[in-house]
Amino acid sequence: MEVKQIYEMMNSVTNEVLGKENLVQEDLGNIVDVGEEVFNANAVDNYVKSLVNHIGKVIFVNRPYSGNVPSVLMDGWEFGSVLEKIQADIPEATENESWELEDGREYKQDIFYKPSVSAKFFNKRVTFEIPMSFTERQVKESFSNREQLNGFLSMLYNSVDKSMSVKTDSLIMRTINNMSAETIHADSNNVKAVNLLALYNEKFNQSLTAEKAITTPEFIRFATFTIGMYKDRISKISTLFNIGGKERFTSPELLHVVLLSDFANASKIYLQSDTYNKELLNLPKYEVVPYWQGSGTAYSFDDVSTINVKTSSGDVVSQSGIIGVMFDRDALGVANLDKRVTTNYNAKAEFYNNYYKFDAGYFNDLNENFIVFFVADAGAGKTTNKG
Repeated sequence: MEVKQIYEMMNSVTNEVLGKENLVQEDLGNIVDVGEEVFNANAVDNYVKSLVNHIGKVIFVNRPYSGNVPSVLMDGWEFGSVLEKIQADIPEATENESWELEDGREYKQDIFYKPSVSAKFFNKRVTFEIPMSFTERQVKESFSNREQLNGFLSMLYNSVDKSMSVKTDSLIMRTINNMSAETIHADSNNVKAVNLLALYNEKFNQSLTAEKAITTPEFIRFATFTIGMYKDRISKISTLFNIGGKERFTSPELLHVVLLSDFANASKIYLQSDTYNKELLNLPKYEVVPYWQGSGTAYSFDDVSTINVKTSSGDVVSQSGIIGVMFDRDALGVANLDKRVTTNYNAKAEFYNNYYKFDAGYFNDLNENFIVFFVADAGAGKTTNKG
């Protein structure tokens, strides 16, 4: 084992802490060990210089990862593959002749009024698998006891679980992103794809930019107020808030609100921290995501608030500044999730393979309520075209 003398450095550190010296550059490489991928088998003791150092403690990186995405998982079924949604349109009103009785007039009642009913079918799945090989005999030599070996194998199982969580979380976010992009492409009147910054600047005759908006209390207050109003608006039946123009309403218990953490935290810090009646500024019950598509390399607001996708309808949409979405439970989801493991043993080489398989159907229903809230400067931040 390598042992370094650091008494001189510690004397200097003590003087820095006590205020006797100005801060100096410290070489922490003499203190902190960042580890090596391969253990140096020539490491020997500091007494007789011939006893090889032994491993005293083994730590397995085995922390479970549960993911952090909106809860849009729906039920599953064993047989069949199609998800069918049947809807009935609202019938038109006709004249009530009960109050227009005339002597000798015939009133027809044997007319058939066909209801307007339509069905939509979802019949797509996505699938992938994660293979992993396991063995015991060949790695026993690297551990001191059965407990360490089991800890090692548990770590491998956990790595597969984490991989599965990352991948399924990403698929859920892309289900939301596709619906956002479809809505942005279809909306031209700022009703379903709501540019909160444009509304703010127009209402208050301001020229606030998207870069400044997220840290401007007046804008955050207006944005919070507007998002709250939409919760009430979509609770009333309307054709305005879905791409298909269908008569829909979303009651509070069926409402999903997902906010970008940058905006959600800004609302808490810039507004509620210095407000007496905090309940007046509360957003609807919401879930938080740190980004829509990815973090980029620096977690900048432009990166975390952007989607750049080709939609299921074939449209290419790039939109920055997305701070939240609001949607009906039936607008999107993950249906018939099926995770399973198959195993086979290789007797010749004495190992076995686990195949961690995943199937699920991710769907968007463009006839259900879905609203996107974003901030974008006039003429910037949005690109849509037919792919």
